[in-house]
Amino acid sequence: MSNHKITGVYSAAATPLNTDGNPDIGLFTEHCHRLINEGCHGVALLGTTGEANSFSSAERHMLLEAALNAGIPADKLLPGTGVVAIPETVELTKHALSLGVTQVVMLPPFYYKGVSDEGLFTAYAQTLEKIGDNRLQVILYHIPQVSGVPLSVPLISRLVEAFPDTVVGIKESAGDFNNMQAITAACPGFSVLCGADPLLLPLLKAGGAGCITATSNLVANSLRTVYDNIHDETKSAEVEAAQARINAFRTLSNSYVQIPTIKAMVGLKTGNAAWKRTRPPLVPLNDAEYAALAEGYSKLP
Repeated sequence: MSNHKITGVYSAAATPLNTDGNPDIGLFTEHCHRLINEGCHGVALLGTTGEANSFSSAERHMLLEAALNAGIPADKLLPGTGVVAIPETVELTKHALSLGVTQVVMLPPFYYKGVSDEGLFTAYAQTLEKIGDNRLQVILYHIPQVSGVPLSVPLISRLVEAFPDTVVGIKESAGDFNNMQAITAACPGFSVLCGADPLLLPLLKAGGAGCITATSNLVANSLRTVYDNIHDETKSAEVEAAQARINAFRTLSNSYVQIPTIKAMVGLKTGNAAWKRTRPPLVPLNDAEYAALAEGYSKLP
C-alpha cells in the first residue's frame, strides 16, 4: 500500500451543536482530539456525517480553523470542500490551503441530476485550475445515494490521468465493493477509501487504501486494529474480532436515521447528551428511539 498518497483510518466526524443550533466548537475540538487519540490517522470533517451541507461557508471556515487552533495538525485534517457552485468550492479549498491543509474531500456539483461525465470532468477541471495550487491533494467523493450524482470509473480514470498529482483518491460511499475493485484495477496507486465500515477488511485485502467512515466516531480503535494488522496472519483472530465489533456498532447505527443515531451514540459513549442535537432538516431521535438505542448500545461488545 506504500504507493498510495493517502492511506489509513479517517473519521467522518460528526459536528456537535449548541442549544442555539450553532456548532459547539469546544465539544467539536474535544471530539477531534479523541478521534486521533483512539487511532484515527486523521479527521475528515465537514462531510455527510458532519452535516456539512447544512452549514454556511463561514461556519465551515470556523470549524476548520477551530480544529487547527486546538492543536490538530494540518496534515491530519481532510475537510469537505465540494459544494454546488464552483466558485464556492474554489474558495473553501483555497481557505483550507491558506491554513496549510492540503488534502480535501470534494463532492461533485450535485444539484443537477443526470449530468454527463463530460460536464463533471469540466466542473472538476475548472475547479482545480482556478485553485491552481500544486500542494493540493483531492479525494473525490462518490455518494450517489445522497448526492444523486455518481462518479463513473471512466470519469475517475480521466481525472487521474489529467491531474495525476492532485486527484489522488476517492471516498467510495455507495457501499459497492465491485465498484471499489473496478476503481482499484483501473487506477493503480490511486487511494480507494471505503465509506462503509464492514468493507474495510475486504478492501484492504484487495489493495485498497483505508476508510473514511461514520462508525469511526465510536470505534476508531477497532478500525485501526484492522488496518494495522490486516497482513499479519498471527493477528487474524484479533482482526476478525475487531471487525465483528465494528459491524455490531455499524448495525446499531443503522437502526434509525443514521446521522442522528451516530450523534446519539457518541453522546452515549461520552456521557454528553448535547450530542443528540442535529440541524434541520435532520431531527434528533425521539424518546422511544433513544431509549431503545441506549439499551442496544449497552449490549455492544
